[in-house]
Amino acid sequence: MRPLLKNLLACVCAASALASASVANAQAKEDDSCRTVRFVDIGWTDITSTTALASVVFEGLGYAPKTTVASVPISLAGLKSKQIDVSLGYWWPVQQKAVEPFLEAKSIQKLEPPNLSGAKATLAVPSYEYEAGLKTFTDIAKHRDQLDGKIYGIEPGSSANAKIQKMIDTNQFGLGGFKLVQSSEAGMLVTVERAIRDKKWVVFLGWEPHPMNIQMKIDYLSGGDEVFGPNYGEARVYTLTNTDFLTRCPNAGKFVTNLRFTTQLENQLMQPVMNKERPADAAKAYLKKNPQLLDGWLAGVKTVDGKDGLPAVKQYLGL
Repeated sequence: MRPLLKNLLACVCAASALASASVANAQAKEDDSCRTVRFVDIGWTDITSTTALASVVFEGLGYAPKTTVASVPISLAGLKSKQIDVSLGYWWPVQQKAVEPFLEAKSIQKLEPPNLSGAKATLAVPSYEYEAGLKTFTDIAKHRDQLDGKIYGIEPGSSANAKIQKMIDTNQFGLGGFKLVQSSEAGMLVTVERAIRDKKWVVFLGWEPHPMNIQMKIDYLSGGDEVFGPNYGEARVYTLTNTDFLTRCPNAGKFVTNLRFTTQLENQLMQPVMNKERPADAAKAYLKKNPQLLDGWLAGVKTVDGKDGLPAVKQYLGL
């Protein structure tokens, strides 16, 4: 009887282990409703680029990400109505007035910490000017003649241009009489590139992340905290989700929560995207060159059917 009892107990234990494994596997698998992760892209090149990175990784995990391009107000409405799952593009403080009412009403969710820190926007100059002494906002007026009395901004109507014009109108930093030259982003950058090529003096609105930071040798001016905010007009970018995404789709939510970017990453990735390369192709190429990013992003993340995420994504990328 003892051998028979022993065999019976072994069978019971094996069946129990198999059942437990089946339950664990079922729990690890993402709900079918989560297979399509719905992103919104607000149409800014940095957000287009980071959304492409996230989408490529989701594809490697077996998901079917979908991206809708929409304005900030429409993107927020989509998150509130749960027609959108994720936005990687809440720029603070630029969008604060638009986003705060949704956060206060708890109709959307903001993830902490931000997916990007260290972004900035303030006046900048070519490095040869900075080395020659134009290092702060108070130095601009000292070089009025060399600068031809001009400060170059971006498109008319932008909040940054309004800040520059207010400095001029109020003679802040002695800038009364300067002229704000308004242009498209591309037009301004062409002007700056031409000035650098000819070693002429120019002061302009600069920001990061943007390829200008790796295409040109530039420095940002200090002393403009009253105008553009502290730390060179520091900005942070947060991830937003609809209110039930993290609980309904915990595995996809884990990956989204893990996402962290750097200004250098975005400077580099935005360059091919701005040169009309397909964002998905640029994202794949970047990940192939920088596979170490996947280690942190995929910590604790599974494929859509419950397998280890990191090897699946590496296989998908051909690594």
